[in-house]
Amino acid sequence: MAEKDDKEAKRQEQPQPLDLETSERLGSTARAVGQGIAHKLQGEHETQRGARATVAAADVEKIIESWPAAQKHIAEQMIAKYGYPNEAMPTKLFWYGNGPWKRTELSGDAVVHNWPTVHSDFLTQVIDYRVPPEMFHLIAMFDGSILCDRTRGEVAARCDTESANVLGLNMVHEIVTGKRTVEDARKTSVESTVAYNLGRSAPYAERLLFEVPQGGTEDLDKSEISGAILRQTAGKIKDAVTGREEEATDRLTGKPDAQGG
Repeated sequence: MAEKDDKEAKRQEQPQPLDLETSERLGSTARAVGQGIAHKLQGEHETQRGARATVAAADVEKIIESWPAAQKHIAEQMIAKYGYPNEAMPTKLFWYGNGPWKRTELSGDAVVHNWPTVHSDFLTQVIDYRVPPEMFHLIAMFDGSILCDRTRGEVAARCDTESANVLGLNMVHEIVTGKRTVEDARKTSVESTVAYNLGRSAPYAERLLFEVPQGGTEDLDKSEISGAILRQTAGKIKDAVTGREEEATDRLTGKPDAQGG
């Protein structure tokens, strides 16, 4: 029993990467590199295999019957508007290419969010959109439930309704294009949220007011690994010759003599 507890403690203390043999590390990397090269040769930067599938109505109904009322209600809205999802699991439904959205993910679980008032986030909707990396912090300051993906060239809004996601993305566009400050966008969002729910005219929450890009927003960065391969190979040879392993880089976190970290 004690040995089992020790193993469990070790498992929780150290993540998997430390335990992998060199051959497994190289194999995993080689497979991912090979796949990336193959997709680039085909002119692709991502895949969405789930878009080719559709879930049977009975299966979806069975999944959502035990969901909380808020999520179940939105599921019924999404199904009425976009049809049954492409993929489903006990806690999530996925649509691809539904309306203006590249992807929609509806979760039976929730994340509590206090702004603009206490509510739960469970509906995530994605568009192709390029936010300059130097502006990511502005989007985070505006709304912590707006998620930017530089590599895929996407922005996702995660809230409790489609109107809230539309509103959030319209504000992202106006921040990125310099039409609004973060503070102004937050104020406008609060006013529009209340107006929309009271049935007043609130265009920001009713539809996306900008042309949504259809691809071409990805930022795949650039390869810089060739020099590191040479340096780390030399370091590996030195380790073997000296019989002493040196850390590959200078480490600023987790040193035994570090305070806090």
